[in-house]
Amino acid sequence: MYAIGALSRATDCKVETIRYYEKIGLMPEPARSEGNQRRYGERHRERLYFIRHCRDLGFSIEAIRELLALSDDQHRDCAAVDALARRHRDAVDDRIRALTALREELDRMIHRCAGGDVAHCGVIEALGDHRLCRHAHR
Repeated sequence: MYAIGALSRATDCKVETIRYYEKIGLMPEPARSEGNQRRYGERHRERLYFIRHCRDLGFSIEAIRELLALSDDQHRDCAAVDALARRHRDAVDDRIRALTALREELDRMIHRCAGGDVAHCGVIEALGDHRLCRHAHR
């Protein structure tokens, strides 16, 4: 059994985060000691690792909630899990494309700057006039 501080250290997850995951229902309610302290078992540690790994991969809380529900039903077809992972991957691809376009735009701005004073700075000029940009980046 783990006290919350020991669980925090074992999983590299802040105590406040563990409490938050309990509050929103991602973590099951732990048992309590006679002194009313939370007591966590291996099941809690494993679930917290799962949640942390999902968060590290960028899954939203709602997606994690869905993944946990799916993982709790061991005999269910994994097509729903696959679909959820594919949707997340597609969203990551969209963000990569947007960030790549943003980087290209910033590179163009930087290359417009030939040095000299700020009054003739290509970066400042481009930042002041969105029409000089090739991409919409909002």
